[in-house]
Amino acid sequence: MKVRCEIDVDPVTLELYELEVTPPRDDFELEVKRAEQAVRTGEVGPTDRARDLYRRFGLDPTRVRPSSEALLRRMKKGESLPRINSLVDVANALSVQLQVPVGLYDLDKVKGEELVIRLGAEGESYAGIGKEKVNVAGRICVADAEGPIGNPSADSARTMITTDTERAAWIYFLPVRDDDVDRTAELVAVFGRGLIRVI
Repeated sequence: MKVRCEIDVDPVTLELYELEVTPPRDDFELEVKRAEQAVRTGEVGPTDRARDLYRRFGLDPTRVRPSSEALLRRMKKGESLPRINSLVDVANALSVQLQVPVGLYDLDKVKGEELVIRLGAEGESYAGIGKEKVNVAGRICVADAEGPIGNPSADSARTMITTDTERAAWIYFLPVRDDDVDRTAELVAVFGRGLIRVI
């Protein structure tokens, strides 16, 4: 799988393979508590990086929030980290702690041989996870050969991660440190039973 950027962004993209995604795991509670503690103490990454990314492309990050900030706001209100499945849970925990939006895409549901990070064309949208329609006209999006499948605010239902997912693309929409990539690999290995390679 290739990932190509048509716009001026600097994502970190990972290919995950040999995955064994399970329903939410009880032994992930330690990571949930780590994320909750980071939110409580303010030891999360700066929210201004994702906001600046949105503003750079003419988007108001207070109207359509980056997924990382939406999770942070939810947790600051006392709500728990959403539990979806073992891989999405890892992505959410890291996203809230790093304050970097994460896109996750099931590669066996992706059409074509590459993902393209670009601006959405006029009229482009997709069915979001738990949402009827996500409009991406003029917004940063990730697209396959059939069209947009995600953005830094919401991923699509068509390529969402399930317990049947064996291969996935993981996109950090902002640069992260090598230590963060190592931590991602460690958590994916433990909770997704998978391997990663940087692409």
